[in-house]
Amino acid sequence: MTKLISAIPCVSLLGCCFLLGNGAFATDDRFANVEIVSQQLSPNTYMFTGSGGNIGVSAGQDGIIIIDNQFAPLAGKISAALHTIQPGLPRYVVNTHYHGDHTGGNNTFGVSSTIFAHSNVLKRLANNDKYTQSALPSITYEQGTSIHFNGDILHLIHLGAGHTDGDSVVLWDDKSVVHMGDLFFKDKWPYVDLEAGGSVKGYRDSVANIINRIDNDTKVIPGHGSLATKNDLIRFKHILDGSINWMESQLIKAKSLETLKQDGLPENLQGWGWNFISDERWIETLYQDLSSKKL
Repeated sequence: MTKLISAIPCVSLLGCCFLLGNGAFATDDRFANVEIVSQQLSPNTYMFTGSGGNIGVSAGQDGIIIIDNQFAPLAGKISAALHTIQPGLPRYVVNTHYHGDHTGGNNTFGVSSTIFAHSNVLKRLANNDKYTQSALPSITYEQGTSIHFNGDILHLIHLGAGHTDGDSVVLWDDKSVVHMGDLFFKDKWPYVDLEAGGSVKGYRDSVANIINRIDNDTKVIPGHGSLATKNDLIRFKHILDGSINWMESQLIKAKSLETLKQDGLPENLQGWGWNFISDERWIETLYQDLSSKKL
């Protein structure tokens, strides 16, 4: 069931999703027309879309958990959307990583909620003066932890460097739902933040790890894009494999980045580019990361 929280036309999700840093706290009208759309996945779980990373929600007798919280100016709209499901403020917040399109609401929700995140998320947010003390994660972990809530067990899993060096995947114990954070961009090239400790192969390996933990009925919440399935995630992993293998074959031939960009991706790897990660930028990411590795 999909529920529109506002009748105002929606701003493009991908048009805003990488206004990181200060952009996460913008006060201009870029977010004025954003609506929060609620999609129910089970009696207790929901996915919210708007502008920025997709939000996972667990709501029930123990209260509300939200996984990620988009940009700061959207906190009021997110709160209103939550209220249509269940009155009350979130008891817990999970940050899947530190980027502002997933953590911008921490300043609002952290006042009344306990924030969970990988320890590297705390390190990065603590060095950003846009985040107040209450916006910082107060419970951190290295490999993961579990939250027992609303009759479910939510496993917070860190699989090593991938999108960044502080990613978490949230997997429901019964495998009904998994929130991938930005370890999954549905039908698009991913953003691998190399400057924040990301790794192309680590990203691919994390996706493979989660594929082996879920089943065909698992509802997959991507960091960006529509609700997905295990088959969508497998297809995504295959295109990552293909692009990694292609780049490694080109590096063996000692091709330069300029030549690779000029030649472009082979036909079987085309169709995944978008306005933030074009084919050319994905080639750059592959080259920058893999050329620094011993093949």
